Amino acid sequence: MTVRARRGASLWTWWLTWLSWGLLLFQQVADLFQFQPPWIIWLGKLLPLLLFLPGMSRDRLRSFIWLCFVSLLYFITLVERLFATPQAVLPWLGMVAVVTLFCSAMFYVRWRARELQSPVTANESESPE
Repeated sequence: MTVRARRGASLWTWWLTWLSWGLLLFQQVADLFQFQPPWIIWLGKLLPLLLFLPGMSRDRLRSFIWLCFVSLLYFITLVERLFATPQAVLPWLGMVAVVTLFCSAMFYVRWRARELQSPVTANESESPE
């Protein structure tokens, strides 16, 4: 089975999804360093993001879909944090990351699924990927 290369919009949204995922992970780690909660809180905040990493790296669209659902939980906590501390930069960074992650992952699933369902052209079947 050959892997079909990403093209056009799905390639851009794939990169944006990974960038925003990394930004959200960075924001969550920085937030944890700032408040120094117990290890179980660290696990509860980071494990949901890291749970989908293997599936995302294998380009499984179901992992991206579940990541979108999980990102809604981060959205809720970040909205609460923004209402509590509207002047803090870290929650704003997380909010931008989580909204971008949700939108880019949803668009990626939509456009990548169309790519995978379209017929294979002669150029794609000869590609080394």
